[in-house]
Amino acid sequence: MRELVYYIAVSIDGHIAAPDGAFDRFLMEGDHAPQLTEEFADAIPGVLLDAMGVRAPLTRFDTVIMGWDTYTLDPSNPNPYPHLRQIVASSREREVHEGIEVTSDPVARVRELKAEDGAGIYLCGGGGLAGTLIEEIDRLVLKRNPLAFGDGIPLFGHAPYRPVRFDPVGVRVFGSGVVVEEYVRAPEEAA
Repeated sequence: MRELVYYIAVSIDGHIAAPDGAFDRFLMEGDHAPQLTEEFADAIPGVLLDAMGVRAPLTRFDTVIMGWDTYTLDPSNPNPYPHLRQIVASSREREVHEGIEVTSDPVARVRELKAEDGAGIYLCGGGGLAGTLIEEIDRLVLKRNPLAFGDGIPLFGHAPYRPVRFDPVGVRVFGSGVVVEEYVRAPEEAA
């Protein structure tokens, strides 16, 4: 079965973006960047892949699901992940780039995707969507940056209290101060 992987940069106090959605304070350069670029090239927007002269290998992910606010972060780029099947979660009908799917039921859609053959499903964000999908997330890969935001968009939005256990499977500490933490859903939590 395919995995839903929440791969995201996060501050030490648990925020994935500033209150306005900006995420430009996260460290984009440093000794962590080349390794993560290689490992997670599938999760890099097409525009950046082109600028870097990198081609997504499509070995880790072949699908991305994102919330409406994440999809519209860069209005000049209506097709952010052209190398992946793109799904936007929204409770309203929306106009999107040709070939991008909109779903009003991300939980049901993720369950359908998991039943298909293929590579992993990249949960791009945002926090509200991650909170909605927390019980479907199979793996967390957190790029914890050495920054405290104080306020901002929480890792799981404003999801209601419902503890879901994840077991740690790896930690990598980089000289840049970025710590990559990886967790998998605890067996008793698996659906």
